Amino acid sequence: MTKNTRDNDVAFIQALAELLNQNDLTEIAVVREYGEDDSLEVRVVKQATIVQAPVAYAAPAPAAAPAAAPAAAPAAAAPATDDPASHPGAVASPMVGTVYLSPEPGSEAFVKVGSTVKEGQTLLIVEAMKTMNHIPAPKSGTVKRILVDDATPVEFGTILMIIE
Repeated sequence: MTKNTRDNDVAFIQALAELLNQNDLTEIAVVREYGEDDSLEVRVVKQATIVQAPVAYAAPAPAAAPAAAPAAAPAAAAPATDDPASHPGAVASPMVGTVYLSPEPGSEAFVKVGSTVKEGQTLLIVEAMKTMNHIPAPKSGTVKRILVDDATPVEFGTILMIIE
């Protein structure tokens, strides 16, 4: 690839990003064909910031039953611990792509719920722009939850699994 082609590609990607912002789009995907075996595949995605308002799950306790109020407090706190993103063992996707739980179709998954993993061990693969990126375990522990299905798209920051 020549420097001029690279500069043109960078300008093209910047133009796509501007188009994304100007038209309030969240994603643009384009394939640019240069020749028989030469092409550029670009996917520009705007990361949305999601603000979640706190939700109260406990019903108001009747005035005649003050003993019910302490029991309602743990129920209100329980949903916060169910949020996978707040878990200290959450493994997030470092990129946008397609997640694969096994090294190739039909083979056994890298890990399953209950598997013991070592730091650096491959947990799964995220394919991005036809490149297979092995996602390593950030720490040693046991896989408690797998939050994605095989061959599904993921965004940057999507929680993939929980390791404790």
